Parts: sequence; structure tokens; C-alpha cells
Amino acid sequence: MKLCGFQKTTLLDYPGHLASVIFTGGCNFRCPFCHNRELLAMDVKAAFTPEEILGVLKKRAGVLEGVCITGGEPLLQEDLEDFIRDIRKLGLEIKLDTNGTLPKKLMKLGEEGLLDYVAMDIKNAPEKYGVTAGCPGMDLEKVRESVAWLKQWGKDYEFRTTVVKELHEEKDFREIGQWINGAPKYFLQNYVDSDNVLKPGFSSYSKEELTRFSEIVMPYVGAVGIRGID
Repeated sequence: MKLCGFQKTTLLDYPGHLASVIFTGGCNFRCPFCHNRELLAMDVKAAFTPEEILGVLKKRAGVLEGVCITGGEPLLQEDLEDFIRDIRKLGLEIKLDTNGTLPKKLMKLGEEGLLDYVAMDIKNAPEKYGVTAGCPGMDLEKVRESVAWLKQWGKDYEFRTTVVKELHEEKDFREIGQWINGAPKYFLQNYVDSDNVLKPGFSSYSKEELTRFSEIVMPYVGAVGIRGID
């Protein structure tokens, strides 16, 4: 396991849960607006051992309700399943953040009862997906497979899009809505520029514009939320 970051307590990353956040290293996307650029390289070095993190979680198991595993792309970790099993032995629920490009691994974890909540990124409308993910010309088959599986999984999940002015426009959200039609929850996440972004210099939409985008998606899903605005 390449465990590159650890936040002991959060009320934001796992809806309805007091949780810890574990950041894995390595990602197969290169989203230009990514805020975790230090975690992208496949040869990034681990900052923690599984034993170190499990030791902290064990001490906090009476307080914590869950753990959010994010990245990078967590499903790239070959020993992720064993790590999750060890966490679950502590009585903690698991939320997994994923880009959906490894559906077989996602399905295996879900079907073996190792996940309680999945948050999957929907980078953009299909025809703009590769550019938005930093992988021009990518095949969307595996992403589509993950979307379809989550929609019939039977447990809690969400789709979400980080909204960037230079990459997203109004019509994209209608296409996204049609794609994820029937999902229980969809979140628009407001982009915030910083020096830590892979390619700084992008800009965000206003609250009013994000609200308009949310209204476009609303007929297709159970609920729409906006994150990252005052």
C-alpha cells in the first residue's frame, strides 16, 4: 500500500460520519485541475505503513464511525482489499472515492460487502471526458461500466463533478444528467484555484451559475447538491 496522507478527523469527507481520511498514492488520470498533484505519480513514496494507520484507527475506533479512502486512485493499490478488511475488523464503515476506471476491482469490493459508500467522479460529458481527465482519446467503456454497476448496487453512493469554467458549460450537465439518470445523489463541486493544482490558472463559476447547472441535472436524479460555495 502506498499510503501517502492521513487526516485523523473529518466531518466533511464521509457524509453523516465522523471519519478519518486516508490518501493513497498514484493515479491513472491527470486532471489538470487536480488539487492532489503530489499524489499522482505511480512511483510516489509512502508516508505511512498500514500498521501505523491501523494503530491510530484502533485507538480512535470508539470515536470514529468510518474511514474515507481517497487518492490518487485507491483501486490501483493491489493490497487494498486486505487493508479494508483490517479496517472493517475495527468496526468502521468504509467510503471509497474512485474515478471508476477499474470496475472489476470496484465490483469485487462492493459485492464482498467491503464498501458502505462510494463517491465516483463524473469528470464531464462523454465527448469531453478525456480532455477533462487529462487523457485525450480515452475509452470510456470502463467508466460506463462502473456507473451502470453503482446504479444497481443497492448501497449508498454518489456521483460528483468538479466544475471548472474552462472545461464545463451548460449543455454538459444535461448530458451528465442523462448519463447518470436514476442515481440518488449528484454533487457539483466548485473549483478553487491554488498553487497546488496540477495546472493552476483555471477559474470557477458563480453560485448562481452553479445553481443553474444543478437545476439542469435535477430532473434526472434524486437530489442535487453544491459543494464549496459560501
